[in-house]
Formats: sequence, structure tokens, C-alpha cells
Amino acid sequence: MALLMLVLLLFQTAASMAESFVFHGFKGANLTLDGMAAISSNGLLRLTSDSHVEDMGHGFYPLPIRFKDSSSASSATVTSFSTRFVFAITSQAPSCHGLAFALSPTDGIVGGAVNNFLGLFNNSNLGNSSNHILAVEFDTCKDPMFKDINDNHVGIDINSLISVSAAPAAYLAANNSNETIILQSGFPIFAWIDYQNDQQLLNVSISPSTEPVKPSRPLLSQPLNLSSVLEDFMYVGFSSGVGKLSGNHYIMGWSFSTDGEAQSLYLSQLPSLPVPNDKARQKKYVIIASVIAVVFMIVVSTACSYVAYKMQKKKKEKLADIMEVWELDYPHRFSYRTLYKATDGFKEKGLLGTGGFGSVYKGVMPGTSTQVAVKRISHNGKQGLREFVAEVASLGRVTHRSLVRLQGWCRRQDELLLVYDFMPNGSLDEFLFDDTKAATLNWELRMRILKGIADGLLYLHKGWEQVVVHRDVKASNVLLDGEMNARLGDFGLARLHEHGQNPQTTGVMGTVGYLAPELYRTGKATVSADVFAYGALLLEVVCGKRPIHTWRGGNGGEEEEIILAEWVLEWWQKGDITAAVDGRLEGRYGKEEAELMLKLGLLCSQAVPGARPTMRQVVQFLNGEASIHKSMGLPGSVFYEDDGAEHKGLPSFRSMQSDYDESD
Repeated sequence: MALLMLVLLLFQTAASMAESFVFHGFKGANLTLDGMAAISSNGLLRLTSDSHVEDMGHGFYPLPIRFKDSSSASSATVTSFSTRFVFAITSQAPSCHGLAFALSPTDGIVGGAVNNFLGLFNNSNLGNSSNHILAVEFDTCKDPMFKDINDNHVGIDINSLISVSAAPAAYLAANNSNETIILQSGFPIFAWIDYQNDQQLLNVSISPSTEPVKPSRPLLSQPLNLSSVLEDFMYVGFSSGVGKLSGNHYIMGWSFSTDGEAQSLYLSQLPSLPVPNDKARQKKYVIIASVIAVVFMIVVSTACSYVAYKMQKKKKEKLADIMEVWELDYPHRFSYRTLYKATDGFKEKGLLGTGGFGSVYKGVMPGTSTQVAVKRISHNGKQGLREFVAEVASLGRVTHRSLVRLQGWCRRQDELLLVYDFMPNGSLDEFLFDDTKAATLNWELRMRILKGIADGLLYLHKGWEQVVVHRDVKASNVLLDGEMNARLGDFGLARLHEHGQNPQTTGVMGTVGYLAPELYRTGKATVSADVFAYGALLLEVVCGKRPIHTWRGGNGGEEEEIILAEWVLEWWQKGDITAAVDGRLEGRYGKEEAELMLKLGLLCSQAVPGARPTMRQVVQFLNGEASIHKSMGLPGSVFYEDDGAEHKGLPSFRSMQSDYDESD
């Protein structure tokens, strides 16, 4: 008896630990499968197949998960849970019934029936409270028996297929319009299901793969007390059933958690769907192709039509992509034709800006309202194109609130195109140096921008699976979203290396004024070089002047080149460092905070890499978690407690730059 109790205790302990998991595809996954359910060679979970009729399939996580503790009155409340998954439904028939995410007392669903029962219930147990099943159905069949609202809906089911809440399948798009989603389209669909136990509220959202972001408003939001529905331990998984009209029901990826939000899924990391084998569609295409061939013969019979045809053919060849086999390994790739249409042919009216490394155009992705920014750059040939694309594809997986998301890339001969999220307020550079916009940049906003960019750089250096050196931190690459939140963009020059390894030597790339002096000597892009560029950006934002700018003396004197860091340092040595603050702020800033920012900018701008702080230390200084005077202890530190003291041994930035230049 004691042994049995011990086994049960160990079982419950193991089960309670299984509170979160994520599957980016199911290759090698240990799922409990029954019926038609199977895992394909590339990792798709297929619940049903169009090769079988009147059958069903279940795929469940193999371990039970604790949702409540009935032995304790204080713990009888159902815990919060969250799940995200990506599914697709393909069928030759008008309707193949659909699939459901389910919580069940067993690792499968006993007694589930085919056809419109979705493998969840049967005629004899429909509506029984003893079922203890909670499901969210994605139904492609309108069945009056279950009071379905239409043949393309999402519903919340408790022990029955008569939904307690249902809505036509749709999502709130970025432009705040309600857009319909066809569940049986054959394209990937993202789903979010979240239960909040403090509000006893179940939220369900979906969106298409063209906008794989959780909508700001859920499709379904239903108050539910699940304490009598769910048992202490439940299994989570998926169920589907088909009738005489068969179809394929796929789950491409899945995450689940009872401790906060489930992990996000990205389409680029998931297995791809198979090419549909639609005989009816193929027949239709053959007929269409035959008609076109006849029409073509008639058209080419006249010289005018022949010329028009040749011109159209030439245009198509211009837009065609030439793909090499290795490019198929990087799923962030857009076709050139898609980007050409999105930008209306890269016309000048859509030009957002031009820099030393390319031009940026505003675009709207075809068939959607998604706005993007497309940057065209010419590959310099110093790095293998294949390696360059590999790094760009990797950067497409980097996500942080202070970084502009790289959506993907495109190659056309030696030209590379990078696709980013569109930032409606443009670049920080425009606000700093356009007097009509400068008034928007008050002191609080400037500090928020600088802290945001520091957080983003810290994530690139320490928070991701590889070290990312941005190499082009500057005001024109700091972009502002609709709420004036800053995001660091343009990863076209970024380089990656593993944590604990030294970066490889590269060409000296970047923008004068932001380039660390050691780059001219070593050619190695390091995180310390990013810190130097951040220091230049910090001084630029606080002072309202470019890192290197010209100044003309009084009485028609000659123009003089001013290095901003040296200019700020001179004010500090005079005992009045805040005189360097942007005069347009007219004293509307905190003096102590301004002193901190200016000194931190100088500290980051030192010529000796070892004397600069890390981005982690920079963030600590900005957040007041460390003292810039007492916490550094770095070699070559130039700061003293007494601002009025003589700063002996403090070399000028210009002389330090010259030392590196001469060593080359």
C-alpha cells in the first residue's frame, strides 16, 4: 500500500512539473496519438487525411497537467493557462468538419465520434457533465443539430458541441478593420487561447500568417467558471473527425503554459505544409491553360499584339527571381515580384530615405494592409553572399520591443532587399535636426529613447542565442513607431558570433563619427564598438548636434570641424558640463540627470575599448542601479567625484583617434 501511494505521489509530482512546453514542429515528439493521427517526416502533426473518410484522430501531450487541487478549498480554483498553435485545413470538398483544441480527463477522447462530432463526443454522451471536456472548435460545417452560426466559425464548447459562445472566423487587422479568415483556406492560421483565473475569463484569438501577431481584441471573450468542468489533472491536445467528405487537418507548432503566457511561435521555425494534390484544381488549370494558348495564338497573329506580348514578357523576366538551391534553406525569403508590387515599382514617391548603404521605400504587402519598409542594398562582395543571407535569415528570429523586426529578405542578382516593420514617425535624426519637429523631443522623450535603445543593444549583446554586433548604431537608424517608442533598425551590416568566441575580421563599415577608432586597426566588429557608437548617439541626442559637425567663427571666420565628444569634454573641464545640453530645451531638464547622461556619453566614447562600459553597465547607470562615479573601476576611467578638479592625464579624443590612425 505504501509503495502504491509512493508511486502515485511521484506520478503527481512529475505531472505537476509539466506546466509548460513548446513544439516547433513535432519531429521526434513524444505525443499520444490515436486514430488517423500521425507525424509526417518533416514534423507536421496530421490529425486526419484526405485519403480516409469517416474517421478521426487525436494528438495529446502525454503527461497530465495539474489545473486545480480539490483537496484544498483554497486551491480548488482552476489555474490560469495559455496556449498558442498554428494550424491549417486543406480539403477538396466544400466542408470537412474542422478540428478542436481540447482539455480531457484522458490522453485521448474516449467515445468520440466522426463526422460533425469532431472526435469529441457521440450521440449518447453529448451534453453530459461527466464528460469534463473543455474545447475550442474551429468548425467548417454548419450543423443545425448543434445550432452552428455558419460554416466558418470558432466556438467554445463545454461537454457539448452546442457552443456557449461562437463567432464567425475573423480577426482585428492592424488598421482596426474586422477581416474574415477562411478556416479551410489551406494556409497557416495562428491561434491564441488564454484563461485568466482571476477574472474567470476565456479569450480566443486567431490571425492569418500574413499578420502573425495577436490581435489587440480577442475574437471570443467568455466568462467561465471551470471549477466544475475540469478535474484536478487534465490532458491537453487536439481532436478532429471527418465524414464522407475528407480533408487534411494539420497542427504545425504548439506551445502551452500554466505559468504566464505560452511561448510565441514563428512560421519560419515551423515545418512547411505539403503541396496540395488537388486533381479538380489541376483539371481546371489545364482547361484555363488551353484557353490561354488559343487566345495567345490569335494575339500573336498581329504585329501590334506581338510587340505588346514581347514587352510584357520582358517585364516579367525583369521581375523574375533566379533562385539557387541553397536559398531554399532560409524561409524568410520574399519574391522580388511581391516587393516590387508592394512598393509600386520602387517609385520615388514611396522613397523614405537614402543612405550610404541603400535606399528605403515604403510598401504595402499585396492582398493585405500590412505596411513595411523595404531597403535596397548592393552586396559589396567582401563576404560570401551565402553567408550574408544566412546571417540575415538568423536575424529574422531576433525579437525585442526596442528593435525593428526584420521580416525577411530577397535577392535579385547582386542586389539584396531587406524587409522591416514600418515605423510611421520615421527616424530620430529627422526630429533632432528638423526645427519644425524638434519641439516634440522634450527631455523625457529623449531619455526614454536612449534607454530603449540601450535595452535593445543589451539584448543583442547578451540576451539572444548568439552575440549580435549591430555595427551601424546612429540617429538615422533609430526609428519611431506611432507612439514615439524608439526601435533600433537596419541590420544590414550586423554580424553574429557565438557567446565566448572572438568576432571575425571584417571590412571597416559604418558611419564616420560613430566608428570606434580600433576598427581601423583591427577590422573586428565587437560589442565595444557598438558601445562607442551608442556614446556618440547619446551625446547627439542630449546636445542636439551631430558627432562631427562644422562651426564657423564670428566675423566671417573659417569653418572649423568640431568633434562633439571633445566639445562636451571642454565644457566639463570648465566646470559647466550642462552648457552642452541642446539649447532648444531652454533649461527644461534635470541638471543631475543631464550631467549623468553627458558623462556617460563621454565614458562610452573613449578610444581605448577596455575603458568603455558594457551595455549592461550602461543600462544600470541609466536606471539608477549603479553610480557612474563609484561603480566603474575600469582602466582608463576619466571621471572624478570633483567636477572642478583638474583632469590630469586626460587625452583628447582627436589625439586618441590619431594614435590609432598612425598605427595603421
